Amino acid sequence: MLKKILIAIGMLIVLFVVAVAAAVIVAPTHCAVEREVVINKPRAEVFEYVKHVKNQSDWGPWFKKEPTMKQEFRGTDGEIGFVSYWKGDLDDTGEGEQEIKRVVPNERLDTELRFKTPFESKADAYLITEDAGENKTRVRWGFNTEFPRPMNVFLVVADVDAMLGKDYEEGLSSLKTILESR
Repeated sequence: MLKKILIAIGMLIVLFVVAVAAAVIVAPTHCAVEREVVINKPRAEVFEYVKHVKNQSDWGPWFKKEPTMKQEFRGTDGEIGFVSYWKGDLDDTGEGEQEIKRVVPNERLDTELRFKTPFESKADAYLITEDAGENKTRVRWGFNTEFPRPMNVFLVVADVDAMLGKDYEEGLSSLKTILESR
């Protein structure tokens, strides 16, 4: 009887390991989140504001969650090479830095996010501005990242788009409020 129980437990362990290995192999490794908003302001005015990473302290959702987080800046804001460093005490804010990698005037700001805590990772983030009618601008805010195997299993059990999407929506709503009240 004991032998049959041990064999059954062994089989369950083998099945579990095989299931996890299969999940690691078939689970996606790419993750992307994007949200957008239309702001009732001209594109040049909107881009001039969003290209400055320091302004994210006013509209970014993570700064509202922890307004006392430590911040440091290097370089000229709005230009390639500018780095914004942050360190918070909450898991939602963690520690990391954001570096401007590309600026296409009145169109696009590309940054690299380098997270140190709660775990090390990198992501490519962007803000895109597009004409949306007379004196209206569509702002698309998003990011792309890769989850290395076996961490990609996280993408099977968690809806990253839903989790971070609500933060992006909140941030874009704040951005709209700030810019439309100017």
